[in-house]
Amino acid sequence: MSFLELPDIIHDERKIIHVDMDAFYASVEQREHPEYRQKALVIAADPREHNGHGVITTANYQARKYGVGSAMPAIKAVEKIPQSELVFTPPNFPLYRQVSAQIHQIFTQVTDVWEPVALDEAYLDVTSNKLQLVDVIQVALIIQRTIRRQLDLTCSVGISYNKFLAKMASDYAKPFGRTVVTSAQARNFLAPLPISKFHGIGKATQVKMQQLGLQFGRDIQQTPFDFLTKKLGKIGFLLYQRARGIDNQPVKAHRQSKSIGREQTFNRPIFNDQESRQIFQTMARQVAHTLEQKRLVGYTVVIKVRTVEFVTYTRRQTLRKATNDAELIFKTSWDLLQALNLQTQPLRLLGITMTNLREQNFVEIELF
Repeated sequence: MSFLELPDIIHDERKIIHVDMDAFYASVEQREHPEYRQKALVIAADPREHNGHGVITTANYQARKYGVGSAMPAIKAVEKIPQSELVFTPPNFPLYRQVSAQIHQIFTQVTDVWEPVALDEAYLDVTSNKLQLVDVIQVALIIQRTIRRQLDLTCSVGISYNKFLAKMASDYAKPFGRTVVTSAQARNFLAPLPISKFHGIGKATQVKMQQLGLQFGRDIQQTPFDFLTKKLGKIGFLLYQRARGIDNQPVKAHRQSKSIGREQTFNRPIFNDQESRQIFQTMARQVAHTLEQKRLVGYTVVIKVRTVEFVTYTRRQTLRKATNDAELIFKTSWDLLQALNLQTQPLRLLGITMTNLREQNFVEIELF
């Protein structure tokens, strides 16, 4: 082995799927407004109504045929797309988050080891999966079909043994594509791809690479390790590995909060119901606000109470329907406190916690 090279140690035992929703925001808008389906839809405020200002969030595939895409000035869409085809609509992020939560629920039914990247994409490690399937292509197909059937949306999937290749593969055939890259295929798959397509390589690095005569994956594959690291530092090492299909980053499992709560210890004990009630109302609003921010709802309300004698009580009630409503959380908490009948005892601590959480807009989805 030449000292200019490193051995290619490829771990290909994992089964990774990258799911990328197709023109997600635009597709959701088309689902909600079927009249947009045959139009060149641009997600942005209409620049003709805002003195030419505005930036495109995304565009559907009809609009992209005219060279219009995300992060472009919205006025470019007016210049490039025939007016008879062009439709602007401002982004509706609450709706997109709601649909994203439904997509995430599908992932949860496939594996607990999934990593969201944005509202519209995620990595799933399905080496072991809840469907008990060995064939990773079958798992990916089920995910695609379930999203299509349940949510009337399409996604593209990349299937490989690491995150980098899975991401590259999902970009390869869109929309509604399904691309597999094995360890035996990795080098040939990456060789003809331009460096601009390599995930994680910024524009500044791309400029440096062009100056070095490195334009395609094959150029990196043919360049010695020490040259890349000398010229590009850590990015050079990363590129050396990626061009050879090496990426050992784990999929970071998404962890949902188990509980959300607030509690307060008082230097001066609480002596009356009016004060306790005001504190519980404030805590209920705080808990509800956090739940709403995290797009969670909870089934079980738990209160914690400690007297000046340091006797601690906890009481809980499970609701018939999950909630993040401040008034309902307060009412349930207050009823639990009243049932303790501690009105004559000064209190040193009060707390409210919501447990048994799940994502808001949870839907029961049958995968088969």
